[in-house]
Parts: sequence; structure tokens; C-alpha cells
Amino acid sequence: MQFTDSIVALSSGHLPSGVAIVRISGPQVRFALETIAGSVPNPRRAHYGPLRSGGELIDHGLTLFFPGPNSFTGEDCGEFHVHGGRAVVSALLAAVSGLAGFRHAEAGEFTRRAFLNGKVDLLAAEALADLINSETEAQRQFAVLNAGGAQSELYRSWRQQLIHARAMIEAEMDFADEADVPGSVSDQVWHDVEMLVAEIDRHIAGYGRAEMIRDGFDVVILGAPNAGKSSLLNALLKREVAIVTDEPGTTRDLVEAALDLDGVKIRVTDTAGLREPAGKVEAIGIARARERARSADLILYLEDLAGPRGSAEAPAETPVVTVGTKLDQVEGGSGNLSSYDVAISTRTGQGLDTLLDLVGERARQAVGKRGEVLPSRLRHVELLREATGYLREALAADSQFLEIKAENLRLASDRIGRISGAVDVEDLLDVIFSQFCIGK
Repeated sequence: MQFTDSIVALSSGHLPSGVAIVRISGPQVRFALETIAGSVPNPRRAHYGPLRSGGELIDHGLTLFFPGPNSFTGEDCGEFHVHGGRAVVSALLAAVSGLAGFRHAEAGEFTRRAFLNGKVDLLAAEALADLINSETEAQRQFAVLNAGGAQSELYRSWRQQLIHARAMIEAEMDFADEADVPGSVSDQVWHDVEMLVAEIDRHIAGYGRAEMIRDGFDVVILGAPNAGKSSLLNALLKREVAIVTDEPGTTRDLVEAALDLDGVKIRVTDTAGLREPAGKVEAIGIARARERARSADLILYLEDLAGPRGSAEAPAETPVVTVGTKLDQVEGGSGNLSSYDVAISTRTGQGLDTLLDLVGERARQAVGKRGEVLPSRLRHVELLREATGYLREALAADSQFLEIKAENLRLASDRIGRISGAVDVEDLLDVIFSQFCIGK
């Protein structure tokens, strides 16, 4: 697809920085390189020299040229590598955007052009966004796997199976009397469709693990007032995140922070102490704590070893790790600890490593084996569910109505094709690419 306008954007990190990269793409790229760098460098070879605007020096830097269609966007692309000062980058962007046919790129526009020119599919584009936003090793590995085409290949194979099944059914309808067409292919086709439905269902079931990788394993700290919840959050994060006092009810709202345990993102939430509320504001905080706990992946239920006090129980449907706190205040560092999964002291650090190991192990078990292809977006899950719905309708339809069965196969393959953009998804493009950063 050939665009009439060219785009420019800063494609590197926040300024100031050691080096900044300004990317350009479109039919006027050669003109921009000649105007600012003085010439078009040899393809894929960096050229060092002065960069000028109207005869005035902007900076000395590297210039690169990537002729289309063998470029990221599929059209002519160029890059200017300059010193990462705000004034330098601002002057360069102003110089390029001031040229005829150029404008500043919108969020995700480089990747959108790559998609429209067939350089990447929607799944690879979304994986690039995940790779840019990855914070942990698990997130990086998940994004790299999908960017490498594993997810695209899986959905492509499913779609091809459905297209083949539909072709066989339609061949049976139209050419049943021909010698080179099997008398009945239905048994094998529908057996394969049943197996495919089961495979897709198993794949959909993995979305929860994909969410954990992308958004984090959700840990909620519960307990009575002054059980040491805020102190534990601060100790885990090794910084002052929550306010800690001896006054019960200090924490009245949710306090959330994230940490990285062996490459897995862990979201830890401190909550209000569970007790009969002393006031309206605290009651709201306790209600939020209970609601947050119901949606958690794991609850750390704290009890003060030095002075336990009763409080409401944790939600029965959520896995719980019982934690005895303030171990340093127990005489001799011992006591009735057998009823707790782990005993800790945030003051001395005793037991914290054991607790982190326990949480990390629970998170790794929940996330599952790395390298497995999982649905990475809710839209994938929704389209896959629509596809299996049509397949179940095809399986349930009377064998006399092969036209209905074939149409359901077509609708199912259409839904799977929409995931990667193999069929029309124009209405989704603005939503998908608006999530990208400028310059990508």
C-alpha cells in the first residue's frame, strides 16, 4: 500500500539521552535525506556527517537509508542518529516536518504501515507492543515467542484445517457423483472438527496464565489491624510504599506495588485491617479489601504472633498462605508456629526469603511452562469462542443440511482469520495501534 504522505517521529527513549534516533518513512524519504544529510547513503550503511536545515548546522550524526519494500514499513525508511539533547531533537524534528509532504507520526503509525504493507500481521504487531512494554523476563519471552510468529502459525494452521474441511464438504455436495470425489468424507471431517474444538478450548483456557504473565500474579495481604501488613509490603519492596504506625486503621485504601520474582511480575496489594470498622471511611476500606481479596491469585493472611487478635476469614475460593508476623517479639524466637505456613519478622528480615520463595513458587506454578503459545489478548479469546460456537453448531446440525454445516465452517474460519488480520478488520485497527507509543 503506497501512502502519499511521509511521517517522522522520535523512535528512541526519553530525552535527554546519549543518542536519539529519529525515524522517517514514506515517499519523500530520499528528499529528506538529501536535504538534511546532503545525500542518500548506501542502503543499510551508516554515514556520518553534518545534518543541516536551511544551511544551519543541527548536529553531526549518523544517517541510514532502508529502501522499500525491504524495510520495516515496506516503504522507503530512514533514520537520523544524533546526540540526545532536547534542543537537538526538537530542531531535527522541526526541520523534517517542515519539508513538503512530511508530518509527525501518530501513535503506532510505523507499525500500522508495516501491517498494511504485509510486513507483519496483527498478532506480530501486538507482540511488538508487548515487547516494548515488557518489564520482566517472563513478559519478554512471551512477547518474543509471539513476535517470532508462533501464535500466528498456530492460528493459521487452524484456519487452514477449516478451509480444507469446508472444501471437502462442498466437494461432497457438488460432485458426489464424480469418481475422484470420495463417496462420503463427513465422518473424517467432523471427527477432525471435534478434535479442533477441543484443542481450541484448551488454548482458550490458557488465557488466565497469559494475563498473569502480562499483568502480574496478584497477591493480596490481609489480616487484622496492626498485623504488620504495611510493614511487609515495605519489606518486600525494600522501600517505603505504605505508611506504618502503631495506630489501628492507618491503611484505609488499597496500596499496590509490583516486584519481579525470578522473571515473573508479582503485584502485591496492602489492604485495610479486617475488624468491626470504627468509622465510615474505614468501613469503605475494609469492603474494598474483601472485594480485592476475592479476585486475587493468592492471599497472604497475616497474624501477629506476639498478640494475635481475631478477624474475619479470607475468601474460601482463593489460595491462602498463612503468615505469622513479628517473630522477633516472640520470646526466644519461637512459639506455636506449626499452624503457619511461614513466620517472619520485617524488622530483622527473618523468614522473608522463605516467604518470597513460597510466593515465587506459587506464581511459577500458576503461570505454567514458559514457551507455550497462549492467547495474548481478550479479543483473541472472544473471536476463538465465536469460532468454536460456529463449529459446535456445524457439528450439531443435521447431516442432511450440508450447506448449513459448510456455512458454519466458513464463519468459524473467518473469526480465526480476523485474529491475525487475514480477513477485514478495519474497524479494529484504530483501537489496536492507538496503544503503541509514538515512533513505533
